[in-house]
Amino acid sequence: MAGRINDDDVKAVRDAVPIDAVVSDYLQLRNAGGGNLKGLCPFHDEKSPSFQVSPSKGLYHCFGCQAGGDTLDFVMKIDHLSFSEAVERLAGLAGITLRYEEGGYTAGTSGRGERIRLVEAHREAARFYVGQLEGPEAEIGRKFLAERGFDQAAAAHFGVGYSPAGWDHLTRFLRGKGFTDKELITSGLAQDSRSGKPIDRFRGRLMWPIRDISGEVVGFGARKLRDDDNGPKYLNTPETAIYKKSQVLYGIDLAKKEIAKTSRAVVVEGYTDVMACHLAGVTTAIATCGTAFGGDHIKILRRLLMDNATAEVIFTFDGDAAGQKAALRAFEDDQKFAAETSIAITPGGMDPCDLRLAQGDAAVAALVESRTPLFEFALRHIVARHNLENPAGRAAALDEAAPVVANIKNIAIQHESAVQLAGMLGIRDEQFVVKRVAQLARWARERGQGGGPQGGQHGGPQRGGPQRGRSSYEAVEAPAPQPAGGPALNLRSPAHRTERELLKLALQRPALVSPAFDAYGMDEFTAPPYAAVRQAILDAGGAALGTEDYLARVREAAPNDTVRALVTELAVEAIHAKTVDEVYAGVQLVQVRLRAVDRRVHEIQGTLSRLGPHAPPEQLAAVQEELWVLQQYGQRLRNRGAEGL
Repeated sequence: MAGRINDDDVKAVRDAVPIDAVVSDYLQLRNAGGGNLKGLCPFHDEKSPSFQVSPSKGLYHCFGCQAGGDTLDFVMKIDHLSFSEAVERLAGLAGITLRYEEGGYTAGTSGRGERIRLVEAHREAARFYVGQLEGPEAEIGRKFLAERGFDQAAAAHFGVGYSPAGWDHLTRFLRGKGFTDKELITSGLAQDSRSGKPIDRFRGRLMWPIRDISGEVVGFGARKLRDDDNGPKYLNTPETAIYKKSQVLYGIDLAKKEIAKTSRAVVVEGYTDVMACHLAGVTTAIATCGTAFGGDHIKILRRLLMDNATAEVIFTFDGDAAGQKAALRAFEDDQKFAAETSIAITPGGMDPCDLRLAQGDAAVAALVESRTPLFEFALRHIVARHNLENPAGRAAALDEAAPVVANIKNIAIQHESAVQLAGMLGIRDEQFVVKRVAQLARWARERGQGGGPQGGQHGGPQRGGPQRGRSSYEAVEAPAPQPAGGPALNLRSPAHRTERELLKLALQRPALVSPAFDAYGMDEFTAPPYAAVRQAILDAGGAALGTEDYLARVREAAPNDTVRALVTELAVEAIHAKTVDEVYAGVQLVQVRLRAVDRRVHEIQGTLSRLGPHAPPEQLAAVQEELWVLQQYGQRLRNRGAEGL
C-alpha cells in the first residue's frame, strides 16, 4: 500500500487550488455579496440558487440540502472519489508531488483509487490516438475529416485521433505505462478475447475523446471508416465507473464558459455537428453521446444557465420524421427547464456539418438564429394531426393543444400563444380560446401543478426560494432543513438569531470578537447545536488564535459530521449587517452575555424563593451576594455596552 498522504501535502493541495476555480468547472457562479459566490446546487434539484462558495475561506455550503465542506469535500462528493483520490486529483492539477507516510514518494499504481486510474488511462489513450492520426494507416481518417471540412488544426482542437486496426496496439501501449489488464478491461478501453487475453475495443476507427465538464477524458466515440468493419457506424465506450452516457455531453468542456456567459446552449446530434458549429462561431454547441437528450443532461445545462430570465436552449434537428420525433421528445422535458426552449430545423435534411460544407459558416449561425419556440413547434405538430375542416376536428385539436399553452408560465407569452392557437385552428372567436387557456392554467395552479402569472419562463415550474414580500431577514433566516441528529432551531427567536450571528463572527471575523468571545461558556448558547460549535472553536484553540488554517482546525475539531456541517454553514452564511465592524460585533457579544446573565438572575431569584426566610444565614447571604453581583453586571452591560464586558 502507498500509505497515508502526508498532512503537509494535503494542506498544500487545499491551499493551492482555489475552491471557486474547482466549483466553476461544474456550475456557473455569480456574485452573492460579502465576497461569496452563488449558483445552482449540483447535489440536489433546485430552481433558486442556494449553493454558496466562499473563496476567502475555501468553503462551500448549500442552504437547501445542507451539503458543505472544503475543496476536497466538493471533489469527493461530485465525482464520487475517496479522500485520497480527491487529493491526488487536485495535486495533479496543482503540480504537487505527494508524499506518503509509508513508502515515501509514490508515483506508481499502488494505492491509487480506481477512478483516478481510469481517468489516467483515458488521458494516455487520448494522447496515443492523437499521435496515431499522423501515421500512414490513418490516411483514411484524415481524408474523412477533410471531406467534412475539418483540417489538422480542427482535429487538434477537439483532440480527434485514430485507433490502429491491429488487435492490441493500445493495450500494449498502456501496459507499458503501468496499467494492468484488469484496469484496461474495467476502463472499457480493452475487452476480453476468445484467447482470454485483452484486445483493443476500438480498432481502425476515427476517435473522438468524450470529456466531462471538468475537461477529463472519460470515454470515446469511435466512427467506422472501412466497409469491412462489421461493427456499428458509431461505437461508444461502455458504461464504466467514470462514463455514464446519460450524464455526459460531448463538447461541454469547450462550451461551458460561453454557455454561462451567453445563457444559451445549442444541442446538436453528433460529434461532427459540434465541431462544425464551434468552427462556425456557435461555440455553445454540445451533443449527447449515443443516447437521447434527457433529465441528467438537463441538470448539467441548468447549472450553467442558472435559469435566469434570458436563458435559452436551442435544439437542432433534421426536418424528417426522425427529427420531428426527437424534437417532440425534447418537448416532453421542456417543463424541467426554466429556460426558453427553441428548435432550429435544418434545411433540406442537412445536419449542421453538411450545412457548413454546402453553404459556409454564416449558414450555421443563421440556422441557430432562425429558431422557433419549441412549444410553438409542438402546437403545430398537434394541430396537424386533426382535421380542421369541421367543428369536431377543431374542437379535438383545441382540447389537445390548449393544455400545452396553459403550461406556459409567462402570462404575456401565454396570452399571445392562445391568440396564435386560435389562428392555427381557424377559430374566429379568439377570446373563447384565450379564456379556455386561462381556465386550464388556473385549474393547474389550484392543483399545484402549474405556474402562476408571475412565473418567469414557460419551461419550468415555479422557482423555489423565499416568497416575495418577506423581509430580507426572513428570506435568509427562514428555518432550513436540519441535518439528521440535530435539534430544530427557532431562528425567529432573538436569542438564537444573536447566538448565530456571534458564531458567524467568531468563525468569519474572529479578530472582531476576540479575546472576549473565548471567555464565553457553552451554557451561554441556548441552542445545543450552537453550543457544540462553540465547543469546537474552543477545542481548536479559540477564536483569538485566528491562524491561517483556523477554519480547518475548527472543522477538524467538530465531534461529528452534523456539527462540522453547521460550522461550514456558519462560516459561509452572510453576516446580517451592512457594516461589519467592532461596534456590530460588540452588540452581539453583549446581547448573548446579557441574556445569559438574565437567565442566571432568574434562576437565583427562584432559588431565593425556594429557600425562604428561614434558610441558614450564610447560605442566604451567599445567594443574595451572587444575585447582587449579577444584577450590577447586567446593568453595566446595559449602560456601557461592550465596554462593560
